Amino acid sequence: MSSSLMAPAELEAAIRAVGAERYHDKHPFHHLLHGGKLGKGQVQAWALNRFCYQSAVPRKDAALMSRAFDRELRREWIHRILDHDGRDGEEGGIERWLVLTDALGLDRAYVVSMEGALPATRFAVEAYVTFVRERTLLEAVASSLTELFAPSIHRERIVGMLENYDFIGERAMQYFRRRLDQANRDADFALEFVQVHATTLATQDAVVDAVRFKCNVLWAQLDALHHAYVTPGLIPPGAFRPAGA
Repeated sequence: MSSSLMAPAELEAAIRAVGAERYHDKHPFHHLLHGGKLGKGQVQAWALNRFCYQSAVPRKDAALMSRAFDRELRREWIHRILDHDGRDGEEGGIERWLVLTDALGLDRAYVVSMEGALPATRFAVEAYVTFVRERTLLEAVASSLTELFAPSIHRERIVGMLENYDFIGERAMQYFRRRLDQANRDADFALEFVQVHATTLATQDAVVDAVRFKCNVLWAQLDALHHAYVTPGLIPPGAFRPAGA
């Protein structure tokens, strides 16, 4: 916790320090994924479980908007829902993610049902939706600021997966390529919002804690994948089982 009120640049630095310490690009599972160390079944498990998070993003954004009395905030935030759900003439991020799972040979209806997702994945994702719905609006906005760190992991993922997996093609990477621009735009707005509205020690600490919470949500999902599909390889009953597992 800070002992004195931070200037906007100092608040940004504190937020970025959280990412440097605990953003999920540091997780061993991502090192395996990007380094070509996983089998196809393990990559399938990652993509299937990550769909739970992708599908929850518009729900958490709708929850945030339902609480916002500021029309300008709603006008800015609504494009996040459209970015994921799509609009007339443009597929959204959820559809682009399903293109990835299609390319991995997963049945689309099975992915969308989320029946094969790990229980811990579902709990972590719903914890994020609940956080955005129940905490202060400032904390809800701040929790999105992991997008500050996202472009670097997207670039690493595109290069690593295309180089290391012959079952991954360029079209399957379109979700990540599109997010390179979207994440920067979204993060810039959210960062400015928290810098303007976090005007006390308590609210600044809450902003940093919200980013820390979101990092924990992302980290927990990878913990679950690593435990189930890498080591010790204990797949819960009912969860997706790769061929031969």
